[in-house]
Amino acid sequence: MVAVLCVGLGGFIGSGGRYLLGLVPVEGDFPLMTFAVNFAGAVLIGAVFEAATEGSGLPDNAVLFLKTGVCGGFTTFSTFSLETVTLLSNGKSGLAAAYVALSVVLCLLGVVLGQWLGQKLA
Repeated sequence: MVAVLCVGLGGFIGSGGRYLLGLVPVEGDFPLMTFAVNFAGAVLIGAVFEAATEGSGLPDNAVLFLKTGVCGGFTTFSTFSLETVTLLSNGKSGLAAAYVALSVVLCLLGVVLGQWLGQKLA
């Protein structure tokens, strides 16, 4: 039961943070805030993963809170997918392709960066 509460509290924080960032006004068609949230979430989940695997003594409930809760509530892959389809439906295939490519490449690099940061901070 404690694990569920850790995930739920983390999800509340992650979802609340995602919502608040979504309120930031950004001009243009490129979904910049979703892109930024996905990248930040990738960095965070990489750092948490690395911290949890380096024998740092990070408790299992802390990992659940951060990785499953905060990161799960914060990142927005479903929104990313919907925005990509919307861009395609609006005839903006070039922008959609750029959004997909940048999101995938930079978020993969974000996980690597987060793991590196986790190693340095451990």
